[in-house]
Amino acid sequence: MGCESGAQSERPVHRVLVDGFRMGKFTITNRLYRLFVEDTNYLTPAGWTDKRFCHPDQPVTSVSWYDAVRYCEWLSERTGEEYRLPTEAEWERAARGGKADCLYTWGNAPPQEQPCYSELWVSAPERVGQRPANGFGLHDISENVHEWCADWFDQHYYQNSPLKNPSGPASGTRRSSRGGSWRHQIKITRVAARSCIPPGYRYSDYGFRVAVTVR
Repeated sequence: MGCESGAQSERPVHRVLVDGFRMGKFTITNRLYRLFVEDTNYLTPAGWTDKRFCHPDQPVTSVSWYDAVRYCEWLSERTGEEYRLPTEAEWERAARGGKADCLYTWGNAPPQEQPCYSELWVSAPERVGQRPANGFGLHDISENVHEWCADWFDQHYYQNSPLKNPSGPASGTRRSSRGGSWRHQIKITRVAARSCIPPGYRYSDYGFRVAVTVR
């Protein structure tokens, strides 16, 4: 985990072990989130009133960390599996797609060299799965929308991170997030880049994907 040429919060580079897990191929879409909203009479995301964000195959946005956790609880109740948000360690493992020493999911070439870079993410997130998957078959894992993680955020956490299954500090004021965003000048982030916001915020470039532990 981490990147020596990145922000201070990404240092030091260190090795961690994570138990087996499965990760969503895509971020949760409006189509999937609507099933949850209709089944539970839950709050409707603000983006659904804006044609830029309401296509069924776009990632659901304007959901808080608490909304994402509630969705995971609902999905667990409906399926009998224990769905949850991924930890930062799981997210980075998944995002790397087997390329342990590379800056991006595809290697080290700059994001601007990716196909159709200037045409994508102009005013909203794209529909999921429009670009090739990474080495683990995951789409949009470092682009399109920021993705909530389970952990509290601490910029110094890597200095004392446990070797096995790190899950962040016990408390904090901000929750961790990963991945790039359609709103940013550079639309695709490095796989090691970390971000965070308070868990109650609902931003139009924040979404999530689910994970489940392999027993």
